[in-house]
Amino acid sequence: MKFLARTLSSLLGAGSLLLAQAPAPTQNVTQGWGTLAHGYRGPSIAPVHLANSQRIANLTREGKLYLSLQDAIALALEDNLDLELERYDLRIADTDVLRAKSGQFPRGVSLSTREGPAGVGGPSVGASITGPGTLGGGDIPALNSVLGTGTETDLSILGSLPLSTGPAAPNLDPTLNASFNWNKTSVPQNSTFLPGLRSLNSTTYDTDVSLQKGFLTGATASIGWDNLHQNVNSPLLTYNPSITSSAFVSVTQPLLRGFGIGVNNRYIRITKNNRQVADFVFQQQVMSTVSAVSRLYWDLASLTEDVQVRREALDSAQQLLKDNQEAVTEGTMAPIDVTRAKAEVARRQRDLSVSQTLVRQQGEILKDYLSKSDFEHSLGEIEVVVTDHVVVPPAEPITPMPELTAEAFKNRPDLAQARLQLENSQISLKGSKSALLPELDVFASVQNNSLIGDRNVLANNPALTGSTPLGAVITDPLFLGGFGDGLGQLANHNFPNYQAGLQLSIPLSNRAGRADVARDQLQTRQQEIRLRQLEKRVKLEITNAVLAVQQARSSYEAAVQERVLQQQTIESEKEKLDVGASTTYLVIQYQGDLAQAKSAEISAQSDYMKARTALERALGTILTANHVSLGEALDGAVPR
Repeated sequence: MKFLARTLSSLLGAGSLLLAQAPAPTQNVTQGWGTLAHGYRGPSIAPVHLANSQRIANLTREGKLYLSLQDAIALALEDNLDLELERYDLRIADTDVLRAKSGQFPRGVSLSTREGPAGVGGPSVGASITGPGTLGGGDIPALNSVLGTGTETDLSILGSLPLSTGPAAPNLDPTLNASFNWNKTSVPQNSTFLPGLRSLNSTTYDTDVSLQKGFLTGATASIGWDNLHQNVNSPLLTYNPSITSSAFVSVTQPLLRGFGIGVNNRYIRITKNNRQVADFVFQQQVMSTVSAVSRLYWDLASLTEDVQVRREALDSAQQLLKDNQEAVTEGTMAPIDVTRAKAEVARRQRDLSVSQTLVRQQGEILKDYLSKSDFEHSLGEIEVVVTDHVVVPPAEPITPMPELTAEAFKNRPDLAQARLQLENSQISLKGSKSALLPELDVFASVQNNSLIGDRNVLANNPALTGSTPLGAVITDPLFLGGFGDGLGQLANHNFPNYQAGLQLSIPLSNRAGRADVARDQLQTRQQEIRLRQLEKRVKLEITNAVLAVQQARSSYEAAVQERVLQQQTIESEKEKLDVGASTTYLVIQYQGDLAQAKSAEISAQSDYMKARTALERALGTILTANHVSLGEALDGAVPR
């Protein structure tokens, strides 16, 4: 048992030496991940934070949530769940980098972004009172068409089939292997040479320690130490008990397949690119979120202004009813005109009710998109009040289309991440081409051996050997001693073994390798085509966005002119009615036309702002235009 304790002590000492010589693992993902103690337990991931930020409470006064566009965007950066979801994808990409640095195959990152809800849209100009797809047969859209998360967009250009992996990368993390075996045997003997030896009894302690590590060149190295203590009741051994030890170093280096840093670090390079891809996907999600907030905000602003238009129309209808009732009392107007005026008041009341409901519904959608919680308690009844109003500039800047396209190609994150995906395919292709080569490995090893023990006191024991003389037992002082003397033999290289060689394996047809290379090259060409398709789609998107802005401006200018003319028309018609030269029916009709013209103007203003937002998004400048910092979006905290 003394030897067992001594062996365990030496095992721990050798293991500590090997660990001290091992390179430190990477620590660039989460602080403390790379330490030895943390290598065997999962990292601590904080629970999901689903509480709203304090900003909502700060913006709420007397039961109303007062929002400017910048306030709404800041709330989205802090509390939008789509952004919170994407923040986890960034951390997942970090774990892939850590995994690849160990030599393992990466698990990939998400390339999906989500659009915001559709909302109820702007004021319905000239819409039918009843029709399919509406709520309760009125102008309120069906809930399932305006609520919830919008469409999900996959930004991948890799297609549905993965690339070939090529030769596996070596395990870059050092691996410590240790074993300790105890064995006691008793074997009956049937020998005339040693007639007194009834059974061969042995007790052995076997200790093995080794450290293995791969390198980016493709090489694999091992260093180890084996120790065997043996005590046997045989008189034939010169030294008993005895200790045999060996220390070895071996290296295997591929020369063709799997050779080179460019092949074996491809996963590391791909995951680092994927980390940048995750950054661009997050930026794309921020752009989508800001775009959705702007769209929902301006729709709510226009719907709120439309409520005022409907209220003014109701006031005008009520004033007309009052005037007609007085005229009937005076005998200057027929009672049917009062009936018509009452019908118009009822219609205007219905229009006002529908418009107010649309405002409440749009406000609920916006609140839901700007929050993590569900507003069921303290915020459920809060009314959203928009504080910004549409201002259409007097003139539109004209920028040549090539300059707009160049700006978009420089700023758009979806193009940047698509280029990185193509680069990843080209990096992965190196692995496929390496797998096409034969296997040619060079290997070499050095091993030092030692033997140490005590003089065998059982030699020439008549009780064991009988009458058979074995002769004098000659011992060498080099082999007499203890455990430390055996280590000295290893250190002095008294008994070295050397080995070196080449190993060649040639697949004669190599059809799998040729097929993989051809397939990966074809898929890379497909990705080049998809990238070109994306670039063409960006150009078309910019063109359509510019045309939409121009159309929205033209519609707004026409709507302003129409509203002015309708205002003049109704004033003239009222003067005619006062002198009996017109009818109530015409006045009611012109009042409706004026209300519709005002709604059209408000809708055109909203369409212009949404068209400007769409153009900024197409150009990749929407974050700059709205003073959004990606750092603040990543942190989920906007100090402004």
